Amino acid sequence: MPVDNIRYDLLTQDALRGVIRTVLTDAATKGLPGEHHFFITFDTRAEGVRMSPRLKASYPEEMTIVLQHQFWDLTVADEDFEVGLAFNGIPERLHVPLKAVKSFLDPSVQFGLQFTVEPEAGVAEAEPSAPALPAAKKAKPELPPGKREPAKPAAKKEPQPQDDAPAASKGKKAEPAAGATSGEVVRLDRFRKK
Repeated sequence: MPVDNIRYDLLTQDALRGVIRTVLTDAATKGLPGEHHFFITFDTRAEGVRMSPRLKASYPEEMTIVLQHQFWDLTVADEDFEVGLAFNGIPERLHVPLKAVKSFLDPSVQFGLQFTVEPEAGVAEAEPSAPALPAAKKAKPELPPGKREPAKPAAKKEPQPQDDAPAASKGKKAEPAAGATSGEVVRLDRFRKK
């Protein structure tokens, strides 16, 4: 079998993570357009992930966050992003390297990317296909003290046949985007491969 000395798998992975970087950068500068919102699952064990010890204890392997109505101070750099979210009324700041991202989903347009990380090699393989997000424990999102809008409760957890993967939570933008969404709950099962 021929050896891939160019490493197309890594080049593809970097290119697809560039899509996430571009989309998050636009959201940080312009807000979320229309009904767009993002489910981002990341490996909490990955190098460079920064989160409070409380969250790390709750989500020791992976976490899914939702950037829709209740997130703030989203900043994006070349290799990572930071965002403010509240978990059970406690404001938190997450720092996530793009290489830690396992999946990205925008259910408003049924677009998703999934990255499979091989832990022993540390190399991820990307699939630009409809994502299959893991089952998630929902964290009850709230706004930090001093924010204007009240927190919206997290959607009720649906039983899922997959493993007990950690968290989904929602965050709030500092200011509402033009064409703000109605806050409709979207069932992730709708986007799963059957």
